Amino acid sequence: MSTLLAFIVTLGLLVTIHEYGHYRVALACGVKVERFSFGFGPVIWRYQRSPDSTEFTLSAVPLGGYVRMLGHGPDPVPPGLQDQAFRNKTLWQRTAIVAAGPAANLILAVLLYAGSNWIGIDEPQARLGTPAAATLAERAGLRAGDWVRATSTDGQDWSEVRSMADLRWSLTQAVLNGEPLHLNVSNERGQGARTVVLDIDSLGTREVDAGVLRRIGIALSMGDPVLGELGAGPARAAGLHTGDRVLSVDGVSMVDSNQLLAAIRANGGGAPMAWRVERAGQVLEIEVHPDSVVEQDRTIGRIQAGLGQAPQTERVSYGFVEGLTKAAAHTWSMSALTVKMLWRMVTLDASWKNLSGPLTIADYAGKSARLGLSYYLGFLAVVSVSLGVLNLLPLPMLDGGHLMYYLFEAVTGRPPSDVWLDRLTRGGLAIMIVMMSLAFYNDVARYLGLH
Repeated sequence: MSTLLAFIVTLGLLVTIHEYGHYRVALACGVKVERFSFGFGPVIWRYQRSPDSTEFTLSAVPLGGYVRMLGHGPDPVPPGLQDQAFRNKTLWQRTAIVAAGPAANLILAVLLYAGSNWIGIDEPQARLGTPAAATLAERAGLRAGDWVRATSTDGQDWSEVRSMADLRWSLTQAVLNGEPLHLNVSNERGQGARTVVLDIDSLGTREVDAGVLRRIGIALSMGDPVLGELGAGPARAAGLHTGDRVLSVDGVSMVDSNQLLAAIRANGGGAPMAWRVERAGQVLEIEVHPDSVVEQDRTIGRIQAGLGQAPQTERVSYGFVEGLTKAAAHTWSMSALTVKMLWRMVTLDASWKNLSGPLTIADYAGKSARLGLSYYLGFLAVVSVSLGVLNLLPLPMLDGGHLMYYLFEAVTGRPPSDVWLDRLTRGGLAIMIVMMSLAFYNDVARYLGLH
């Protein structure tokens, strides 16, 4: 129920703010707004201050809303209201009204990010575990316990890293831009600073997915190689106990839980593993037979046991001005990232599996809402950016399609013909249906574990 409620609030709020942008600028340009509806479908409540004012309605389906303006459709305009019709306004006024919707979403994203920054989030510190063998992190010389304090793309202009989220964002940007990433790291006590370089440009890809992140090898420290809660599986069957400290596996010393997890997952064939564990001051030799499971098209080993400890966290928050400045910068970066990913999907440089639909949005809405207000505000900001950018795509039926028509009118001095408008609308509708179908398919595939 909480997931459904969070999803309804997400779409209802963000789409309503989008329509409110159209509404406010339409009024400022002298356009008569006949109705502002919260939701779709049958009207269950209405309010109108006077017969000539805007009618506000609450409709049965609370997934968004719409604004109905005089003269924005094929219906005739009464003779006495010609000067209040959308179609009779100047080109720049019509452009401003249409662009106001996406602009409202981007402005809202800044405010939502700012709210999250001001409240603060308990984030895991960027303390790293043992990098997996043959990864960029291992080749760069990163070690268990390294603490990433700053990143740079050129080794000169450094950005502070306050959390693992900051580091992952820098990694994402480096992959998308195909450039190396410099890391300023210290030991676990914050001493012995040094610089390492991840040769991300050598990956030969600009697509961010789980496989690419595995090749980079950056992982949050999971702490000492100690077993947590055991499930009904190989760990319990082998005689392991909660609290056992794993000293070695197949003769290889275990430094931390990251290394232990990598050793277990690497044994996809389920071959027996010789473990040395410490329990209550005694060293025991135990043979473990991992299960073989398929995960993302590869076979890995699993023992059904928790590993390590909770990561060290710190409260990441910002003052009023810094929080607002960072929010504006992050909104811009997210907008640019969204455009890049869309373009790469169009050019087939990125997989269409990256496209998400309502099921994924609902899932993340519920999860973020359960984590707390600050997390939910950040999630709303991400969706608001996506809604603003997607509506600017030059597709008929979207705001960007109308802006494309107005650009044509500005260049040629006349609007597109009705014949071309009909053709473009049909083509745009077909593209939208394909995109929505792909998004829904991806949602179902993720739910079934096929992606």
